[in-house]
Amino acid sequence: MDEANTRVRQLAFWGIPLSLGVMGLKMLAWYVTGSVALLSDGLESTVNVVAAVIAWMVIGYAAKPADEDHPFGHHKAEYVSAVVEGVLIVVAALLIVQEAVGALGTPALPEAPVLGLAINGGAAVINAVWAAVLLRAGRRYRSPALTADAQHIVSDVVTSAGVLVGLVLAMATGYAILDPVMAIIVAINILFQGWKVISHSVSGLMDHAVSAEEEATIKAAIAAHADGALDVHHLRSRQAGRATFIAFDLVVPSSMTVGEAHGICDRLEEAIQAAQPGAQCVIHVEPESETAHGIRVKM
Repeated sequence: MDEANTRVRQLAFWGIPLSLGVMGLKMLAWYVTGSVALLSDGLESTVNVVAAVIAWMVIGYAAKPADEDHPFGHHKAEYVSAVVEGVLIVVAALLIVQEAVGALGTPALPEAPVLGLAINGGAAVINAVWAAVLLRAGRRYRSPALTADAQHIVSDVVTSAGVLVGLVLAMATGYAILDPVMAIIVAINILFQGWKVISHSVSGLMDHAVSAEEEATIKAAIAAHADGALDVHHLRSRQAGRATFIAFDLVVPSSMTVGEAHGICDRLEEAIQAAQPGAQCVIHVEPESETAHGIRVKM
């Protein structure tokens, strides 16, 4: 397991005790207040715990090297984790709606609101810091599982902020119904976040191409290091978790030897991997008599 995989799995592991601690704080805030909105926030945190465990297990599996049954590796397993987390987010939102709708008929102002808000606010601060750490790591190591976890925690922070505002308004105005109403609003936001996580992860499972910016970087690397070749075309790319797969056709003079063409391929692979760390390349060498097809790279 390389350094990046080790770091990603370490972060996923520490997410388990941290999410358990945050969940405990939020459920304590609900216990001392009886607030439905705080209960909804706590229910969402239970999803964080389950998601953290799943992410840790799946990231470990995704880091396994390629084998006979999986010659391109196990990278896509991280997308499975992200899809599961998205589904769990939706389930949490539905549970929140159930609790909030039941409380609409008999709304009540929370007890010990200051203590409950302080506890919940502390949990929100912890979540905000951890979300920032995971987002940065998810982007750096190209980990769909860490990124999905971070996005969920961000939605959790937004949820906590909304709950705090709703409870302050309920206490200031005396309208107890604002508590379950805020819980329903929170649930709608959670549903939206869950949908975003699921749609992004499904896109990854469908072999989505690299971004336009990344493709431009790859093309620039090819153009700068293809000396001796005549043309490059039929460029394809796909993402699979932290791995990027790139394939293209390299047109060389018919008189060029296999050794010379191989040297150009080696140079191009090194340039692409420098521009796109972790990229795996497949280059098909063609003689100049072949008809070009697909996307061309300006040289």
